[in-house]
Amino acid sequence: MARDDNDQTRSEQVARPRSSGWLAKLRPGVRKTEAPRPAAETTDDLWVKCPDTGELIYRPDLEAAYWVTPSGFHMRIGPEQRFRYTFDDGAFERIAAPTAPDDPLKFTDQKPYVDRLAAARKATGEKDAMAIAFGKIKAAPAVVLVQDFAFLGGSLGMSAGEGFIAAAREALKREAPLVAFTASGGARMQEGTLSLMQMARTTLAIEELKQAGLPYIVVLTDPTTGGVTASYAMLGDIQFGEPGALIGFTGPRIIEQTIRETLPAGFQRSEYLEDKGIVDAVVARKDLTDRLGSVLSVLMAGRASKQAA
Repeated sequence: MARDDNDQTRSEQVARPRSSGWLAKLRPGVRKTEAPRPAAETTDDLWVKCPDTGELIYRPDLEAAYWVTPSGFHMRIGPEQRFRYTFDDGAFERIAAPTAPDDPLKFTDQKPYVDRLAAARKATGEKDAMAIAFGKIKAAPAVVLVQDFAFLGGSLGMSAGEGFIAAAREALKREAPLVAFTASGGARMQEGTLSLMQMARTTLAIEELKQAGLPYIVVLTDPTTGGVTASYAMLGDIQFGEPGALIGFTGPRIIEQTIRETLPAGFQRSEYLEDKGIVDAVVARKDLTDRLGSVLSVLMAGRASKQAA
């Protein structure tokens, strides 16, 4: 099951510099009298710590590198960044996902589910975990679906399920392929069985794409686990994985505790799954657009896609 805390993504681990306070050491009680710097000059968010090495990285450099650190660590990114990196010239049309009941079970654990939703929406600016857009990838029209791990761990609930189905139907309407970037901890526990039903509903939506002869491409990002892995994340015509992404049903720690054995190095990482034939190719983020464009041009050869009205 997915974690229900709206954890900060690794891409938001920002180092905060501390004031030296040297004057206060000389004269106790003396406070800094320098006027605060204007917001535009604030440097608090200019440095980001690499989760892999602890190195401080200049944010503009990191953004230019697709949020991949010098060590090659692929940090988690949100829908807007993903769309800009994926579509030609960063141009795309956002497509609104349908709404679903916010709290069908009136669920409360440590705090009400509606409060968790409100906090996640405020933090991410998104209605739920699914974001949809239409644009061109190397001149090939495509509908792209991005699952946002920053929104309650990218968990699959009713609204996320509706988002996936809306993306599939948009692809059918435009006669365009569907590309899904997955990132999830699994089903949303606060919606119980209703969340598990989305596994079947999304699978049926993929079947509609297949019957229409439209490609469905999956890019597995870190992490893709639980019920999402057990449904639409593993049903792509082609499965790409980002380097180092955790991909599996149950986490390695739980597996080790259950079987009481040490797992192989890199178990459930995208490179390991490529070696076992579960992932077709591990592709660096900077190369994804070219690879997707190449695949889509082949799969859509001889079939014209409808452009947005």
